[in-house]
Amino acid sequence: MGEDVGVRTFSREDRARYREKVRRCLDVFAEMLRESRFDIDRPMTGVEIELNLVDEHSMPAMRNADVLAAIADPLFQTELGQFNVEINVPPRRLTGTGTADFEEHVRASLNAAEQKAREIGAHMVMIGILPTLRPEHLTADTLSANPRYKLLNEQIFAARGEDLPIAISGVERLAVTADTITPEAACTSTQFHLQVSPAQFADYWNAAQAVAGIQVAVGANAPLFFGRELWRETRIPLFQQATDTRSEEIKAQGVRPRVWFGERWITSVFDLFEENVRYFPALLPVCDPEDPAQALAAGEVPSLAELRLHNGTVYRWNRPVYDVSRGRPHLRVENRVLPAGPTVLDTIANGAFYFGLVRALAESDRPLWSQMSFSAAEENFTSCARYGIDAQVFWPGLGYLPVTELVLRRLLPLAHHGLDRWGLAPSERDRLLGIIEQRCLIGRNGASWQVETLHRLESTDHLDRPAALREVVRHYVDLMHSNRPVHEWPIP
Repeated sequence: MGEDVGVRTFSREDRARYREKVRRCLDVFAEMLRESRFDIDRPMTGVEIELNLVDEHSMPAMRNADVLAAIADPLFQTELGQFNVEINVPPRRLTGTGTADFEEHVRASLNAAEQKAREIGAHMVMIGILPTLRPEHLTADTLSANPRYKLLNEQIFAARGEDLPIAISGVERLAVTADTITPEAACTSTQFHLQVSPAQFADYWNAAQAVAGIQVAVGANAPLFFGRELWRETRIPLFQQATDTRSEEIKAQGVRPRVWFGERWITSVFDLFEENVRYFPALLPVCDPEDPAQALAAGEVPSLAELRLHNGTVYRWNRPVYDVSRGRPHLRVENRVLPAGPTVLDTIANGAFYFGLVRALAESDRPLWSQMSFSAAEENFTSCARYGIDAQVFWPGLGYLPVTELVLRRLLPLAHHGLDRWGLAPSERDRLLGIIEQRCLIGRNGASWQVETLHRLESTDHLDRPAALREVVRHYVDLMHSNRPVHEWPIP
C-alpha cells in the first residue's frame, strides 16, 4: 500500500497539493526514463507471501501483534487483518539454484516463525482464503493496529458514501454487505517480483497479463468463503468488491475500479503510471518534503514518494513498481494474481512456471499480444478464477481448449525454455515444472483438494458445514507442513 502514514484528516488543500506533486513526480519519472537512469545490470526476483493465523480449533486467531513480537524477525510484517502476517523474502537471482535457495529460505523462516507462534497458541496457514472465516471475524475491530489501515478504511468509505455489497455467484451463492474493508483481509496472496529494464518492461507486463488467467487456473486455492463454495479462486471477485470505491451510479458512468485488470496492452511502463494518475483520485494525499525535480537536477535519485504511494492504492493484478535500492532506481513487475500456498514447494513451482513463461513470451519474435485481444486475456482471467483447473481458455492458433491441455501442450515447453534463458539449473527446472505438469495431468490443485475434502467430510463423515470446514483446515495444515506438493495430497 506504500509507506506507513499516521492518523490524520485531509483538507481540500492537501488533495490539491498532492495532485500537483504526483503530476510533478510523473514528469520527473518520464525524464528518468528518457535518460535511462535505471539499474538493469543484475535483474533480481523476489517473493512475498501473506499468511493466516489460526488457533487450536482451526478458527482465525486475532493475534498478529503478539505473533510478530514473538517472531521478532524484520522479514515478517503486519497485514490488514489481525489474523494476517506477511513474509518478505530477500530478492535473489534465478541463475543456478536460485529457486532452491528461495525454497530453503522460506521454509526455514516459516518453520522458525511457526514454532514461536505455537508458543502463544497460534499457527500459520498458507491458503488463499481461510475456510473457517465467518462474518463476525471481519469487522472494524479486526483491523491491525497500524494506523494506515484505519485511514485507508476511512478514505475508501468516504469515497463510496455507503456500505459495500459483496455478491458472488458460484457453485453456491453469497450476498452480504460490509461497513469496513476487512473482507479484503480474507484474501491472502503470493506476490512475485521481477526486475526488468525500462526497454523490456512493456513486453514483460503484457506477457504477465496474457498468462494471468493460466496462473490462476493452475494455482487456485480459495474456493470457500463464509461457509460457501463459490469460485475456485474466490479471492479475485472478493478483492475486487472489497476495495471498490465506486457507488452504483459511478460504476454506471464507466469509472474504472481500483482493483483493475486494465484495458489495453501497453508500449511503456509510463502508460501504467500515467493511467493511475489520470483515472484515480488520491486515497491518501500525503506529501513528502522532497522536490523530485530538484533532486534529479542535483544528480540525486528522487524517491517519487507521492507517485509510489498513489501507485500502491491502485490494485492492478500485475502492478508496476518503481523503487530505489542502494542508491539506484529500478523497475519491477509485481505479479499479484496467485493465492498463498498450499505448500512452500507449490509456491516456488508456481514462481518457476511464471518466471519461465513470461521470459519466453517477452522475448519471442512474434509477441503473443499482437495475436490476442486484451479482452480475451481478461476473459481467460475471469473464467480461470471461476472454474480453476477445469477452465476452458482461448489461445491464439488453438482457439478454446481446456487450460490443462494448453499448459501441457504449449506453455510448459515455453516455461522450460524461459528458465533455461534465466540460467536456472536443469535439475531445478525439471523438478519444479514437473509439479505443474502433474497438477495438470491429475487435475488437482489446492482449490480442488479443499472442495473434494469438504464434500467427503460432509457425505461420508456426516459432518455439518462448520465442523467440516474446521476439519478441512486441520487436514490442510498437517499436509502443508509435510511440504508434499498438493497433487500428491490424499483426500481424507
